[in-house]
Amino acid sequence: MPKHGKKFREAQAKVPPGVQFKPDEAVQMVKDLASAKFDETVEMATCLNVDPRKADQIVRGTVVLPHGTGKVTRVLVIAQGEKETEAVEAGADYVGTEYLEKIQEGWLDFDVCVATPDLMGKVGPLGRILGPRGLMPTPKGGTVTFDVGRAVKEIKGGKIEYRVDKTGNVHVPIGRVSFSPEQLDENLDAIMDSIMRAKPSASKGTYVKSVTVSSTMGPGVAIDPNLFRRSAK
Repeated sequence: MPKHGKKFREAQAKVPPGVQFKPDEAVQMVKDLASAKFDETVEMATCLNVDPRKADQIVRGTVVLPHGTGKVTRVLVIAQGEKETEAVEAGADYVGTEYLEKIQEGWLDFDVCVATPDLMGKVGPLGRILGPRGLMPTPKGGTVTFDVGRAVKEIKGGKIEYRVDKTGNVHVPIGRVSFSPEQLDENLDAIMDSIMRAKPSASKGTYVKSVTVSSTMGPGVAIDPNLFRRSAK
């Protein structure tokens, strides 16, 4: 386990141990503690009381962040004919079936892949390449659709997909350190609202066990999870 640098240790020392903050206080602290020379990503991590090994307890969904992620998302659309034109007009970065072969050859210079349902037979075999990287188009993620124009615009506008990992955690970017506290707070609220709505009926007891926000190079700041539990009732 690599040791943290001096800046991280100094920032961590400023976070009161065992204290859980309100969301707006937490994001302000994350901003105040950020010390990198680049515009760090701010990420939210929540631990859920679910067993992802069971199909009826998998938590996943999509949400359009009100203020986007601050990242330029490169979108690949696998489509043909008029749908190809629609994707280009919507602002897709790469469009066409020729990219199927490029992916086979190792090309992966995109962040999200959208495909029309009629071409999933050709996209399917690429699952072994795209799946492990979280790039495989899925109907649940809204990335397998004939409405490619809308899909591209939503993704470019801040739509993200999330899924609980095998340890019961969900990690999601909610913006950049350069965002205002209000922007980060509203993005956080949007993602947590979506996660609360995605609660599996098979999940019993306390659903949200913890919520933490941090910047790329900074320490985690805990948020009181009870605030989200109350807002979901």
